[in-house]
Amino acid sequence: MLVLTRKTSQSIQINDDIEITILAIDGDQVKIGIEAPQSVDIHRKEIYLDIKQQNSEAADISIDLIDLLPGD
Repeated sequence: MLVLTRKTSQSIQINDDIEITILAIDGDQVKIGIEAPQSVDIHRKEIYLDIKQQNSEAADISIDLIDLLPGD
């Protein structure tokens, strides 16, 4: 893991098209801004993990339904 120290208004650049800027620091909370192409999905990690779990469960249901179809 790369660890960087940044101050308010300073940024981190990822490739040519993603910029992360520190907008504010208040106690133990940091407010960040992310500029990225619309094609890049950005989620808080807990939301991302929930989406992955829901997708996995949906895929499992789909496989179960396929197994119920009559064979050739």
